[in-house]
Amino acid sequence: MIISVIPIGNSKGIRIPKGILKQLEIDEKVELEVRDKEILIKPVKTRPREGWEEAFTEMHKNGDDALMFPEILDQESFEWEW
Repeated sequence: MIISVIPIGNSKGIRIPKGILKQLEIDEKVELEVRDKEILIKPVKTRPREGWEEAFTEMHKNGDDALMFPEILDQESFEWEW
């Protein structure tokens, strides 16, 4: 497939056809790589909670994982009604 390179401000870009975007499940971001005088465009698959485990582990190491309002979660400070 041959597509045109178009001006976008001071840069240039390409328009990726809707069918290709849908086929590759490209939403907002792509990874761009230059390899042997060629441009490789790959979809970026993000997971909603990606990196959370590492961040929480780092918080624990730094002692930054204490509850901000521990008294709110103290189950003995209020009575349950059923």
